[in-house]
Amino acid sequence: MTTTAPGIRKATRATAPERRRGGVMSSTGLCLATGVATFLFLVPFYLLIRNALSTDAEITGEHWKFFPTDLQWGNVGALFDDTSVPFARSLLNSTVVAVLHTAGVLLLCSLAGYALARIPYRHANKVFYAVLGTLMVPTAVTFVPSFVLVSSLGWVDTYRGLIIPGLFSGFTCFLFRQYFLGFPKELEEAARVDGLGYWGAYWRVVVPNSLNFFAAIATITFINGWNAFLWPLVIGQDPSAWTVQVALSSYMTNQTVVFHQIFMATAISILPLLFVFLFLQRWLVQGIAQTGIKG
Repeated sequence: MTTTAPGIRKATRATAPERRRGGVMSSTGLCLATGVATFLFLVPFYLLIRNALSTDAEITGEHWKFFPTDLQWGNVGALFDDTSVPFARSLLNSTVVAVLHTAGVLLLCSLAGYALARIPYRHANKVFYAVLGTLMVPTAVTFVPSFVLVSSLGWVDTYRGLIIPGLFSGFTCFLFRQYFLGFPKELEEAARVDGLGYWGAYWRVVVPNSLNFFAAIATITFINGWNAFLWPLVIGQDPSAWTVQVALSSYMTNQTVVFHQIFMATAISILPLLFVFLFLQRWLVQGIAQTGIKG
C-alpha cells in the first residue's frame, strides 16, 4: 500500500502535462476547423459582392482580380432603372407576400395545433392523423388542382393567389401541437379559474409565454415565403405581380445573361433575410429547442 501510492502519484504527475498538451492541441484543431469552415462559408458571399460591383468583362475575363479596380456602384442604380424588370416592385411584392404568409401561417397553424393539443374531442386523433397524412402527398400532385382553383376564382396576378393557398402547413401545425402538449397546463387552469375560455387562455396566456417558439416558426416561414419560386412563377404572370425570385430568373434567358445584374439583384434580395435572421436569431435558437423534436 505504501509503495504503490507514490508510484501512482508519480504517474499522475507525469501524465498531467500530456493532458494539458492534448487539450491545447484539441483546442487548436477546433479553432483551425472552425476557421476553415468559416472561410468556406464566406467565400460565396465574397464572390457575390465582388461580382455585383464588377462589370461583365471583369466577371468573365481571363485575368482574375481579388476585387475590381473600380467599384461599379452604378450597378445599383442600373438595376432599379431597368424598365424590363420591375425589381423594386418585385421586392415590394415579396415583402407583402412573405409577411402576410408568415402571419397567416402563425395564426391558423397555432390555433389548429392548440385545438388538437388541448380541446377534448373524440375525433381529435383522427383529425391529427389526417393532417399528418397531408405531409405524405407530394406537392406536385396538388399543384395543378390548386392552380385550376385559383384561376377559376380569378386570383391570378393577385396577392390573394400568391398568399392564400399556402396559409396552412401540416408540418407547422404538427410542430405547434407538439409544443402545446408540453406547455404547462397549470397556467391555463389558472386562466380558466379567472373565467377565460380556450380562446382567452390561448390569446392571453399561451401566446405571450410562447414568443420564442413563435419567433422561430416565423423566421423559418418568412424565409420559405421569401424564397418561394415555382408557385409565384405560375401565379404572377404579369411583371407587376412578380416576386423577387421570379425577377431574378428574368436576368438569365436563352438570348442574354446579364451577370452583374444577377449578382447585384441577388445581393440586394438577401438583405431582408439577413436582417430578419439577425433580429430573431436569439429567439430562433431558443424556439428550435422547444419544438418537441429535440432528438
